[in-house]
Amino acid sequence: MTAVFAVWEGLSRGWGVDHPLLLWLLPLALLPLVATAFRRRGIPSATLVPDDPLSRAMAAGLRAAGTFAILALVLGIAGLHRREQSVQREGNGAHLVLLLDRSSSMDNSFADRAPTGDQESKSAAAKRLLAEFVARRPHDRIAVAAFSTSPMPVLPLTDHHEVVQAAIDAIDRPGLAFTDVGRGLALAFSYFADDTAEASRAVLLVSDGAALIDRRVQDALRDAAARTPVHLYWLFLRSRGARGIYDVPASGDDTAQANPERHLHLFLQSLGVPYRAFEATSPQAVAEAITEIDRQETQPIRYIERIPRRDLAHPAFLIAGLAVVLLLAAKLAERRLRPAAASSATPAANPAKPSPAGPAPATDPRRAA
Repeated sequence: MTAVFAVWEGLSRGWGVDHPLLLWLLPLALLPLVATAFRRRGIPSATLVPDDPLSRAMAAGLRAAGTFAILALVLGIAGLHRREQSVQREGNGAHLVLLLDRSSSMDNSFADRAPTGDQESKSAAAKRLLAEFVARRPHDRIAVAAFSTSPMPVLPLTDHHEVVQAAIDAIDRPGLAFTDVGRGLALAFSYFADDTAEASRAVLLVSDGAALIDRRVQDALRDAAARTPVHLYWLFLRSRGARGIYDVPASGDDTAQANPERHLHLFLQSLGVPYRAFEATSPQAVAEAITEIDRQETQPIRYIERIPRRDLAHPAFLIAGLAVVLLLAAKLAERRLRPAAASSATPAANPAKPSPAGPAPATDPRRAA
């Protein structure tokens, strides 16, 4: 009973079984310590047997093998497993929101036409480089959002990067017509509303254009930036020949209707949060910008690593099988003392004694015939 309670106490600390009632069979593991399947032979005197440490060690090992065989078999049948755990670790990273433009213009190349030959569309280049970016940052918690005609929540903050990679794989699907970047940014800021972790927070906006932002949306963004300080990055995928966000037009043309990208840049600068824009006109420039963002967001971070449940029934059956094979081999190798042959154990018969009347007369061969 003591062994059962000891095992149960150990199982309750991170370990578990699917069928706890089977643990009552664990005392059977004590049987090899009091009984044996091998032949016992008595000896006339213990002083006649020389000291043999090897034999003593082998006997102890065979008893231990029997105990382990029963113990492992019972635990395997009971469904031994390691429970799911959460372990707090430290590393370098951040909480990131990837805000992706899914307007139809992202399906064009950087030359602002349908890609041909070995050309990449802007969405395909962003997909490839963002996947590499996420793979280099295993400690980040990452969310994914998109926007086009309206904002589209894709994935909340998570540390399951395989899900993030799946979300990134979908960004090169055919896009829609418009670019509502204002409400997309509002959605990205909302991802941090319930985030209380002490970690660097950042929004990475990936877009090839902008549009007018409603005044009410601007006010909502300023309020969100004041309540939730974040680092804001804009990766502007500019088509060749298009106006850049740093180009200052003539005074009469410097309006939000004529230059929405430049005025979005000016608005983001006015939010009062750390902000940086990267203007890229080729996949190589996009890669350089993402590398720089990767270098900027490398602050110490505490994160929770979830270790999934691990089934240990199969390893237990393997241990039980190996122990049984060892016992079987020892049983087959056991020597048996064969009884001496009957001919050597029985004394030879005494020769016939001569008759008192004298020797028997010789038989005539002819008469016998």
